[in-house]
Amino acid sequence: MKYGVNRQILLITAGVVWIIAGANILRIGIVTWLNTSQDRMFKIGEATVVFLLFFVLVFRRLYYKHTQRIEQKKEHRNCPFSFFDVKSWITMIFMISLGITIRSFHLLPETFISVFYTGLSIALILTGGLFIRYWWIRRKTFAN
Repeated sequence: MKYGVNRQILLITAGVVWIIAGANILRIGIVTWLNTSQDRMFKIGEATVVFLLFFVLVFRRLYYKHTQRIEQKKEHRNCPFSFFDVKSWITMIFMISLGITIRSFHLLPETFISVFYTGLSIALILTGGLFIRYWWIRRKTFAN
């Protein structure tokens, strides 16, 4: 590969991708949230449960896995898309396709989508923030 990026760029890119994905899902969650008439406190509780399940059981583990993998990469000339491994790219494509399909064919009620997407998006954004935070803390180490 003639063009490549260093580990710092991989960490920043991972963080930005997670945050952008979370922001897009949050937008959908908020729009559906405003269109549904369920008790707000109940929806906040449900969204919190979704957030905790995804962040604690899925995304935090992926964060540790990917930061360790990025740390083990060579200093320069890494593929700009290698902040994820192949399995994670396939999973992301599948999840995006599933979300589009569910919303396009109205397979789940808007009340579910509003709560699920809101909780999921906050977990994604927080995970993206962890990548950026990791880069920020380690930036001087990378410079050496």
